[in-house]
Amino acid sequence: MARPLEYGEQVLLWEPKRGRTFSFVLREGEIFHSHKGSIPHGEIAGRPEGAWVVSSTGTEFVAFRPRVGERMMKVRRRTQIVYPKDAGWLALALDLRPGMRVVEIGTGSGAFTILLAQLVGPEGRVYTFDRREDFLKNAMENIARAGLSERVEAGVLEAGEPFPVEGEVDAVFIDLPEPWLAVPPAYSVLAAGRPLAGIVPTAEQLKGFVAALEREGFVAVECVEMLERRMLVREREGVRPAERMVGFTGYLVAARKALGKEVG
Repeated sequence: MARPLEYGEQVLLWEPKRGRTFSFVLREGEIFHSHKGSIPHGEIAGRPEGAWVVSSTGTEFVAFRPRVGERMMKVRRRTQIVYPKDAGWLALALDLRPGMRVVEIGTGSGAFTILLAQLVGPEGRVYTFDRREDFLKNAMENIARAGLSERVEAGVLEAGEPFPVEGEVDAVFIDLPEPWLAVPPAYSVLAAGRPLAGIVPTAEQLKGFVAALEREGFVAVECVEMLERRMLVREREGVRPAERMVGFTGYLVAARKALGKEVG
């Protein structure tokens, strides 16, 4: 039997008619309100994940624990976020596994930080930095709602400053308006052969980012964009693409640290 949903956990309510979702933290004595009616949190807590619950207006929902992509999309945003369609490619490029240490430059709203913390596991560590303290505060609140605070260390850092971490790290992720500024300090802390990845919104930023990577000694540079189109599968109408799609959300970049030719 599925583990019961508990107070203090983030929960996701899925409404089957239109596929809409609502996410919040279960708290004793509180009530969920929406245009679909209200549900006391006490009617959700203690139920198994996947259970049906009914609102005051008779609307049915299924109660889930949110998946990591859903946690990312439901953060309180102060900035643009990395979307799940991009995050999957970036996560594979970073080659993260439990116990690893990763640096993130440009915390933003903390959406991608949540994925990084999920991937490195309880024994790993995410060191995330942003130039704005208000962004960090909001991001850490989002990370706390995801239950991942113990895996994340955050601090204020200007682009181009040395990363305040001890020893080498296993991966670096850059999400900055001027990503090239973070490339030299990234090279300094990244273990040999390990990956760096980043995302930028414009072609000019992409050009400057790649030039900095190659100049610093990174190799195997890849640049891609991801497009996502959902399919509608209906018994009477058959199968067709959705009329709307998630198009361009950024250029994705990945590279690996090579040692100087005089080394080894």
